[in-house]
Amino acid sequence: MDEVVIKGPEELARMRQSGRLLAAVFAYLDTRIEAGMSTMQINDLAEAFITRTLEARPASQGQYGFPFVLNTSLNHVVCHGVPSTQQRLKPGDIVNVDITLEKQGYIADSSKMYLIGNVPPAARRLVDKTYEAMWRGIQAVRPGATLGDVGHAIQRHADANGYSVVRDYCGHGIGQEMHEAPEVLHYGRPGQGLVLQEGMTFTIEPMINQGKAKVKTKRDGWTVVTSDKRLSAQWEHTIAVTAEGYEVLTLRDDECLPRLP
Repeated sequence: MDEVVIKGPEELARMRQSGRLLAAVFAYLDTRIEAGMSTMQINDLAEAFITRTLEARPASQGQYGFPFVLNTSLNHVVCHGVPSTQQRLKPGDIVNVDITLEKQGYIADSSKMYLIGNVPPAARRLVDKTYEAMWRGIQAVRPGATLGDVGHAIQRHADANGYSVVRDYCGHGIGQEMHEAPEVLHYGRPGQGLVLQEGMTFTIEPMINQGKAKVKTKRDGWTVVTSDKRLSAQWEHTIAVTAEGYEVLTLRDDECLPRLP
């Protein structure tokens, strides 16, 4: 992950296609994720839709030995939650579904929070403010800006709302490989870090906690949880740096540019 891979028009077109297909996976899941279903059922639905309907490849499956198509991170799980037939969604839960998809050799990566039934106001607020923080970071992207500008925009919004930014995990470059350079931190100082240029592609995926930023990994070697067992939320998009600013390659049909305070 030493060298940033600059994408040309043809490469960006293929990444755009993968991003559109991944957005379609979330649209498919939107009408199916509900209380009572297991997180393994979410995995199985996504796998069938990606492989059969879209004729694409679930890029997470087999990556680093991970056997499933997606991650399901429930309530105090920060990231890398493992789908399970025993883990069932219940009213009041918040769950992050993180999916990757490869088509014609290029990968898109995105995640979305799902609110199950009647979610407590404090949990809903965390989800909403995390979404805003992601967009603060996205809107800092443009040629000549730095990764420090992106991280600072995210961190400032989280801090202002009384939350903490997880520092153990970060966004990443993406293209033919799921993880390319650069590492995209969700905290930082304005003007510091890598200078952005047209053709860079990377994810912005802040993990934001209600309580402390400290996390720990469970014995399964995958599941990362908050150390204080308070809630965590995450959103993610794959971004391309354009001449004008940025393009969200995984933008979903139900999304529009939010009006941020």
